[in-house]
This record gives sequence, C-alpha cells and structure tokens, in this order.
Amino acid sequence: MSSSPRKTRKPKSADAKRTTVGPEIRFWGVRGSIPSPGPATAKYGGNTPCVEVRCGDELIIFDLGTGVRGLGDTYGAPLSASIFVSHYHYDHLQGLPFFTPMFNPGSKVVFYGPSRGGRTVRDVIVAQMQQPFFPVTAEMVFRAQVDYRAVAEGDRIQLGDAVVTALEVKHPGGNLAYRVHYRNKSVVYATDAEHGSDRDSKLIEFARGADLLIFDAMYSEEEYTGVAGPPKIGWGHSTWEQAIKTADGAGVGTLCLFHHDPTRNDAALDKLLGKVRKHRKDAIAAAEGQIIKL
Repeated sequence: MSSSPRKTRKPKSADAKRTTVGPEIRFWGVRGSIPSPGPATAKYGGNTPCVEVRCGDELIIFDLGTGVRGLGDTYGAPLSASIFVSHYHYDHLQGLPFFTPMFNPGSKVVFYGPSRGGRTVRDVIVAQMQQPFFPVTAEMVFRAQVDYRAVAEGDRIQLGDAVVTALEVKHPGGNLAYRVHYRNKSVVYATDAEHGSDRDSKLIEFARGADLLIFDAMYSEEEYTGVAGPPKIGWGHSTWEQAIKTADGAGVGTLCLFHHDPTRNDAALDKLLGKVRKHRKDAIAAAEGQIIKL
C-alpha cells in the first residue's frame, strides 16, 4: 500500500482508464459535522465527507459532503459514478447541489442509499433541494441521467469486478458502513459509527481482514465521556481508542482516522495521530487530496 497526502491531479478525461492492482482511494472531504476551512486546518482539510474509490473503470463515491464539489470540478463532466450515501445528515449531503456533473446530460449517476422513515434515497435527495432552503430544485437543474437504488444491510452490489456490501452501524437515525472488495483487496468505509452496542462486534466481523479501514475517530475517550468538555455519548460518533480496538479486532492492514472534529486543528490532529501510532505505527489520518493505492 502506498499513501501520498495532499497530492492532486486532473485526468485527461472524466473517465480516464486507470490500471490498478486493487482499489485506489482518494479523499475529497474528511471533516465531520460542519466545514472548517482556514489556515489552522489546511494540512488535513476542512471539507465534509466525500471519499472516492476507483476500481478499474468503476468510480465509486462515498457520501456527498462539501468535498464532492472538488471531485466534480477536478474530473469534469460528463462523469459516470455510483454514489453510496451512508446516511442523510446534512454534512453528508450538502455538497450535492454544487456537484457540477449533475448539470451535464452526458453524466450517468446512480445513487445508492438506505430507506429511512418511509422515505427512499430518491425522496431524500430530491427533498433536500427545496425552497425555502435552496433557491432551485433538483428537478429544475439536474440534467444527468440519474437512477436511485435502495441498499440495506446484507445487500451485495456488483459494479464491474468490484463488490460493495453494507452493514448497519449505531448512529441516530441509522447509518450504513460499506465494504468494497476488488481484486483480492478490500476497503471499509465506516464513518458516523458510535460504539457501545452489539454493532461493535458486527462491525469487527464486517471489517475482518480488510486492507484499509476508514473509521470515525472524531473524539478521544475523555471527550466522549465528558471528562474533557460536555459528554458526547449518543451523538453518533466514536473515538480513536475505539478505532484501534476495531482495527485490531478485525485484523485490518491499515487504520485510517476519519470524520475529524471540526474544532480540531492540524496541530491537534498531529498529536492525536501520534497517540494512535503508539499502538498502530502505520496508522494514518485522512487528509484531503491523499491517495492510497491498495
């Protein structure tokens, strides 16, 4: 596995072919809850969640935080992509209205997401662009060829030679973790996953033997329990200590800390990563522009 933080590149065309042994992961947004731009977060980035996974010709995108705007602007349009939404909290959707491939009739986009409260992924995607919250609707401006498909725990989605599976994790309103398997390599995307339930052991089994685990490590145990600041129990997020426990229990290759607290600056994230590396020396903290080849 190789990792190169903060590198960017623009392919010659939107669907430029890539030859990879396994999945190629690129981070476009790594921050949780709310964007946190500025010089204090420039190293790791301030955009909310969006992760690209390339599996040969297949472009798979996890979540539609503000980072997806950069993805769309970099690759241009038309674009073909399969987009998996973990859940519908705003920090995971707020970049969609500014994802420029959606305005091109040559783009082909399939949205995958769970049904929640009787609403489908289409219901939620369309509803989050409505007045008075947004000036134009999805029906008014989206020109891409769009399909919407439900996904639930246990589903197995075949995308070319890649397979995507899903698992419910603990989060207010529900949330899906995803695993991508391609050419004997696997990456698990498990953001917004609070610990402290029977889901912990299920997630460990779900991530068993993965080459890369992208895990919600928003808090420290002191922050989570209220020793440092107000308690965060029930807020739907995990700790770096739990990230280590999950990675060790699942026997994963590399642990990647994700969904960084918006109040945690670069220096604080460096310090946190240093603590994690005392237990897992090859652990990394997700940074915008970072590319990982499995």
